[in-house]
Amino acid sequence: MAAQETTNPPHVPVMLPEVLSALAPRDGGVYVDGTFGAGGYTRAILAAADSRVIAIDRDPSAIRDGQALVTEFSPRLSLREGRFADMEALVGDECIDGIVLDIGVSSMQIDEAERGFSFLRDGPLDMRMAQQGVSAADAVNSLPQETLSNIIYIFGEEPRSRAIARAIVDARKLAPITTTHGLVKAIERATGRPRPDKIHPATRTFQALRIHVNGELDELVEALHAAERLLPEGGRLVVVTFHSLEDRIVKRFFASRAGKLPSGSRHLPDAVKGPEPSFELPFKGHLGASDEEARLNPRARSAKLRAGIRTAAPPMPAIADEIGLSVQGARH
Repeated sequence: MAAQETTNPPHVPVMLPEVLSALAPRDGGVYVDGTFGAGGYTRAILAAADSRVIAIDRDPSAIRDGQALVTEFSPRLSLREGRFADMEALVGDECIDGIVLDIGVSSMQIDEAERGFSFLRDGPLDMRMAQQGVSAADAVNSLPQETLSNIIYIFGEEPRSRAIARAIVDARKLAPITTTHGLVKAIERATGRPRPDKIHPATRTFQALRIHVNGELDELVEALHAAERLLPEGGRLVVVTFHSLEDRIVKRFFASRAGKLPSGSRHLPDAVKGPEPSFELPFKGHLGASDEEARLNPRARSAKLRAGIRTAAPPMPAIADEIGLSVQGARH
């Protein structure tokens, strides 16, 4: 990722060869790119086969900027604004051959200071992918200290969450925290200044707030179940994740749907352990980026690709809290 360049560098979709291999686009097929972004996967799918793509993104900027690609590939590309968790409604009656999801914030969103996703650039503390609803500033200035601590601990996996939440609450008593650098200063009061040999102390808190504001993990869970219902036998689901919380959800989903969860799991009651697997796994575990890609694109270093091929079995029932994570009632 060449985010430091002053010109607009081309967006490089992560693990593109591996995604195309797992998705296996074919002539006449219809595919859903549930996280359109800059359209890297969509363009590659359309170039790989005489296929059609229904692309989804909830960011109005992505929809606006993607119109040139729609024109270029007309009539094979349809770009629709919405949450990928709502793909069933957005796709309608189309018969879908494959779905690809690239989970997390896009590099374009990070590069825009006014979106407030990055602590490296000062801007409004926003973080809303859909550019509407509750912002990160609303959250840090209104949520109780314990709730903030839980969000930072669970979604950011931050061991210093209590101290950081306390520092945020202390800072907002003096003045509302409205900018990314304002939040960084509050965090550094609890963690100290960043060290060159360590990740920035604001990294996990920013991740946690972004996940919370956008409901990302809940949306991922909903999307996985929607894909299971939407895909026919032989349909392929390909998911690329970038941090452990996302990957844990995807890993558990495919394990449960492929009948590979250990017996006695507290997440999968005995009453629903019997159904025939709804997915088969084309490879064991996950794929990672090549050494060369990881060298050229730092974002690819943490990427994990998991995939499944739909069987003829009916979708398994969605079970409350089966693979999701919740802040409500959480303590640490």
